[in-house]
Amino acid sequence: MWAFFTWKGDCMGNILELKNLSKSYAKSEFTLDQISFSLPYGSILGFVGENGAGKTTTISCILNTIGKDSGTVKLFGQEMGDADTGIREKIGVVYDGDNFPGVWTAGQLSKVMAGLYTNWDQPLFQKYLVDFHLPMKQKIRQYSKGMTMKLAIAAALAHHPELLILDEATSGLDPVMRDDILDVFLEFVQEENHSILLSSHITSDLEKVADYIAFIHNGRLILTAAKDDLVYRYAVLRCRENQFHALDKEDILAYRKRDMQIDVLVADGREARRKYKDVVVDHTSVDEIMLLLVKGERV
Repeated sequence: MWAFFTWKGDCMGNILELKNLSKSYAKSEFTLDQISFSLPYGSILGFVGENGAGKTTTISCILNTIGKDSGTVKLFGQEMGDADTGIREKIGVVYDGDNFPGVWTAGQLSKVMAGLYTNWDQPLFQKYLVDFHLPMKQKIRQYSKGMTMKLAIAAALAHHPELLILDEATSGLDPVMRDDILDVFLEFVQEENHSILLSSHITSDLEKVADYIAFIHNGRLILTAAKDDLVYRYAVLRCRENQFHALDKEDILAYRKRDMQIDVLVADGREARRKYKDVVVDHTSVDEIMLLLVKGERV
């Protein structure tokens, strides 16, 4: 089931391209199954799915930290090998978890990063520490989870990357700081050669900043679409059972039976209102779309 992107900034092409990316593990039933999507320059792609859906495995394959079984991953138009430090320098990465040794301070981290990245910008890093209210001399293990995430974001931005890859980067932040961080991301992509792959389960964040959204479930990509299409075109029909059976099956992306009604996800709410005048047609959210795709049924 696919809804294809309408790219913005097509003249510049894509900063990231995945084609039929697959990965399996010897002692696990999980399989990443032929994942394909592209991220244009100047855009934010929200990558959403429940825990264990395959988001982190996909990111690890993109970064070449685990080997893929098949398929291709292109960054800046080329596949990245182990020795491609030039490509790695253009990528800023934030993982959900311990990104740095706890015995370091932010000051010590800065010295290490300066040795790793030729474009490391110490004044910019210090600016983010001030903006994010992070102490330079306190050991990282004494930071809260939210502080640790802010430090990782500051470090990712301070070497002037062109692509940010963020795995649950807003997790653990309070709503006010999360909103501030999202504004930083929006400012980042104002540069036409900058893009962000934002993996998150916080769908409200994606609704605020993403240009495109890709849904992954059980290792398979089940829907990709422009965010505005999901928010403004997609809709949910609230049907009685007799109304549900009268629907055109080609209109039904997914459905879920509830106590007194059946919720039906459709890709074109305006057409549904015209076609099914006796059915309640509601605007939907990214959260509800994900719920229907994951827990709903197909016809």
